[in-house]
Formats: sequence, structure tokens, C-alpha cells
Amino acid sequence: MDGELTHTSRSRPDGAGIRLADIAAQSGVSEATVSRVLNGKPGVSQGTRQAVLTALDLMGYERPQRLRQRSNGLIGLVTPELDNPIFPAFAQAIEKALTQHGYTPVLCTQLPGGAPEDEFTELLIDRGVSGIVFVSGLHADTTAKMDRYTRLTDRGLPIVLLDGYSAHIEAPFISPDDRAAARLAVQHLVDLGHERIGLAVGPGRFVPVIRKIEGYRQAMAQLLGAGQVDELISHSLFSVEGGQAAAAQLLERGCTGIVCASDLMALGAIRACRDRGLSVPADVSVVGFDDSPLIAFTDPPLTTVRKPVQSMVTAAVHTLLEAVSGAPMQHSELIFQPEFIVRGSTGSGPKILR
Repeated sequence: MDGELTHTSRSRPDGAGIRLADIAAQSGVSEATVSRVLNGKPGVSQGTRQAVLTALDLMGYERPQRLRQRSNGLIGLVTPELDNPIFPAFAQAIEKALTQHGYTPVLCTQLPGGAPEDEFTELLIDRGVSGIVFVSGLHADTTAKMDRYTRLTDRGLPIVLLDGYSAHIEAPFISPDDRAAARLAVQHLVDLGHERIGLAVGPGRFVPVIRKIEGYRQAMAQLLGAGQVDELISHSLFSVEGGQAAAAQLLERGCTGIVCASDLMALGAIRACRDRGLSVPADVSVVGFDDSPLIAFTDPPLTTVRKPVQSMVTAAVHTLLEAVSGAPMQHSELIFQPEFIVRGSTGSGPKILR
């Protein structure tokens, strides 16, 4: 049957139809090796066997029944609403990494008016999860009570917290360098000739917001000698509408460059510019943050600070599974450097007569 295995398939449990040549090409081994793995034959290293099975999964085939492993356990994943595309990107990467390690992810997505984080946490504990990953949760809110997390660590449940930090939680944190992100954005706009640079951010109680403001203030002072920048900082919601409202205030204050705390806010800032008959980037330059999926295809393509999602996820899953295996949880924070991505929403600042 010319390179087909007769007892594996996409559609049937016994599954006819996997092409050995396709799996071999994907996994970088010979068709004979693929056949040995799928038929459960000895003489194949664990690494090669895993490469073939990973290729099988990536190409959408069901594994033969004999090769389906029992789950090592459940891992909870609690995220904010998925309207912001950076959160589905995190969820997908975390779920993929957990699955590759043999764990079954249980995704809990918070919705406006829906179940709160604490309710999801109790649900996951009732399900007997081996650990929980929190993405941009209440741990990022300086006004929230942190005992909700200390209760988990006190009972020995491994947790990892992304995008936020608290000195009161004895657990590992994984964060992007928000201060560096703001400095990179300001540096870029200063290099283009902008001097009146505003910052559009979310509510001031969140750790990533506090850190972005610190980086922004530092860069404005060092690069422009601008010590008093309070009027150039506008707080709103992390949404398109929030970005539009924040940018409207900054435009009224004469800003020609606007640094936004998320890509969605940046899209709102562009809308605010157009509402006033201003062109981006000819009149106003706009910088986002996240580099979430599809953001390169906006009009104009968005200059942004790329959040290192894959590096953060790899570290988070590795750290969590080490704790699940019995390693002690340590109060630490791994901070990952962002990358500045220049596209079409930033351009030269206004010509200033001296």
C-alpha cells in the first residue's frame, strides 16, 4: 500500500491511512523507524520514539491505542478573558508544553460577570490538579489580598504566576521586563525626533503598569531631561476603547508620540488620531506592547514591543513541573527581555525650529 500503515488513522480508532513518508519527513527519521515506533517494536531510542509521536500529534493523527499514554495528571491554567489575543497565545503555548510533558491542561477563562479567580481555583482543587499556572491574575493587583495564593502554597500545591509580582507569595514568578519595554519605546520615539511623548496605560494598581511607568519616567528623564511627566501619563482600560480614551487626552496635551501598554490600546490610540483627522505615522507615532497574533497586519502595521511569550512559557512549565516532581518552590522572579519590533505606525517627529 505504498507507504501507508494499515492499522493507524485519523478517523478510526484502529486508524488506517497514516502516510509513513509524511511522518518520517516531519520527524527527520526513516520510514522504517516510523513503522517500528507505530507498531511498538523495540530497537528505537526514547528520543527518536518521542520525535515520531510528536510528529504524529502535530500532523493531526490519532495515536494508535497501544501508544496512548495515561495522563501524568491535571494542571490548571487560569487566564483573563481571551478578547486580548495575547492571552490565547499564552494559553495555547502553555497547553502545548504541558501536553508534550504528558499532563492534561484544564483551562479556566475569566469573563466579565463570570466566575472569579477564587472560584476557578476551588474548582481546580476539587478536580485534583497537580499544580496551577496563573496568567495576569490577582497577583498582579497591588490592592488584592495575596492570602488566596499563600493558602495554596501552604498546602503544598505547586503554582507559578505570570505577569505580576508580590513579595508576599512564596512562589515563582515569570515576567517580561516592563521597565525595559517602556524604555525601548521611548528611545525609539526620541530617535525619530519626538519630544512630547505620552504613555497610555491601564489602572495604576497593577504591577506591570507600575513598572512601565517607572521605565517611562526614567527614559524621559535620561533622554529628554523631562522630570515632570505626570500630565503625559493617561490611565484607562486595557482595551481598544480604553486606548482611544487615553490617547484622546494625550493628543489634547500635544503629544506627537504615544506609547501604549497593550496592542489593543494602541489600536484605540490610532482610532483616536483618525477621529481628529490626524495621520499615523505622519502626524502621530503610536507604539504598542505584546506583539500579539495578527498585529503585523493592522493598518498601519503596528510598531510594538514583543512580549517573550515562548520563553516565559517554557520557564513557567519547567518550573511548575519541577515543583510537581517534588522540588521545593522558591520565591523568585525570572524576568525576560522584550524585543522591539519596528513597523509602520511610527515615523519622524515634527520639525522643531531652534
